[in-house]
Amino acid sequence: MAIFDHLGITVDDVPRAVSQFDPVLAALGFARYDANGSVSWNLDGEPELILMPARDSGTGPHRHGRVGWQHLAFAVASREEVDRLHRIATDTGWTVVRDPKEYPRFTDRYYASFVEDENGIRIEFMHNPPREAG
Repeated sequence: MAIFDHLGITVDDVPRAVSQFDPVLAALGFARYDANGSVSWNLDGEPELILMPARDSGTGPHRHGRVGWQHLAFAVASREEVDRLHRIATDTGWTVVRDPKEYPRFTDRYYASFVEDENGIRIEFMHNPPREAG
């Protein structure tokens, strides 16, 4: 059973946010579902991600470090996949927060990148393989 069922994210401009989220989530294998005013993505056995419009326009963007959203990390199978997803995100307008690199302060195997959209929504692509038995 999933730890949580879905993640709803409020954005200023749903169509604009979809143009940035859809290529990334499609590359991760998520299927897109359009609804009345919102868009969601789902992957079998994974929590659903939903974009919905802000109730009050002009209240964004979210500022990283304030109370609330921090970031969402997508665990992927390889460093090459981190690099590929990072390119897809930046090609569709995500802003680079941190280019792909190693993060030895987490583990000696941790490799990740961070990007942020115009709503202040930050995502991470990360690869942290298990330590080899030896």
